[in-house]
Amino acid sequence: MEEVRSTTAWVATHSSHVTVDFSGIEKVAETMKNSIPKVEWDFEGIHYFDNGPLTVQYLLVLDTLNFCFWPDEEMSYDHLASGLKVTLESDKFAFDADRLQKYTGPQLRKMLNWPRPLPLEDERLRLLHEVGFELEKSFDGKASKLVESCDKSAAKLVALIARHFPDDIVLTTSSDGLKQEIIALLNSEFAMTDLGFRDHTVYKGHQIFLYKRAQIFAADLWGAFKGQGYGDFEDISSITIFADYIVPAVLLQLGVLRYSSSLANIIKKNTEIVSGSEEEVELRACSVYAVEKMKELISKKVGKQVLSVELDLWLWAFGIQCPSLQHHRTLSIYY
Repeated sequence: MEEVRSTTAWVATHSSHVTVDFSGIEKVAETMKNSIPKVEWDFEGIHYFDNGPLTVQYLLVLDTLNFCFWPDEEMSYDHLASGLKVTLESDKFAFDADRLQKYTGPQLRKMLNWPRPLPLEDERLRLLHEVGFELEKSFDGKASKLVESCDKSAAKLVALIARHFPDDIVLTTSSDGLKQEIIALLNSEFAMTDLGFRDHTVYKGHQIFLYKRAQIFAADLWGAFKGQGYGDFEDISSITIFADYIVPAVLLQLGVLRYSSSLANIIKKNTEIVSGSEEEVELRACSVYAVEKMKELISKKVGKQVLSVELDLWLWAFGIQCPSLQHHRTLSIYY
């Protein structure tokens, strides 16, 4: 994941709205050096786990749908994880590749026991259909075969996911003019260059890689299987944190990040920040860079390797336990 580290570092050194505070990193590292938090992957018991291929299928479906909960204040990641768990426990074939391609909005809501449309529901369905299609086309319908093909490399797994999911966009509109407008939008400076798991964007003329959900899939496998079996990755240290909307808010509270007055006011007013804008990219990229520096410093202080995955789990758990934490708001399939 060197491209994630190098490009997010570039953003941090050219950022206009978010600043990484190295004195804040030092304080956090000093506090944590004697008690590095260890957070269990399934500390709330909300995930499906059978120690086999069906768990891998579950995790890919989970991470395909794992984005953008904030528009519905009552919705959370827990609803997604536990709803999919209950679905699979009652129907072992619910996540077969052919069925993933056919789910409708009402069916997805029923899975999650949710009474109203989900945030970005159409996007969730589109991604679910495309993952089912690609699994069937390239991996005999099995997410486990995708994982087996990565040769125990988390970095290779992330690259495979970014390459395969979703398949290329098919423009079905009959209007050539509209097709060209869509293509121009997808290629615009502020648009993500691909959809789904291909989480990269353009910032001040430079391509920036983040790969949040693809990395989460690798980390979920590692955590669920406790580094064994399907979670046995020889390079789990290559994974960075997962740039979402919770972690920047936690880092701000810890004094690791500082915001410009204009950005702070936008967040305070709950004004939506456009996906791919300078502010949004800086919030995510500076978070990755700051935690990488934090990891390096803690590792140096304790004399052993600390994983970004471990720090991310701790930061995320810290954040969800603080209901008053105010995060930025962006409608995005990337987080």
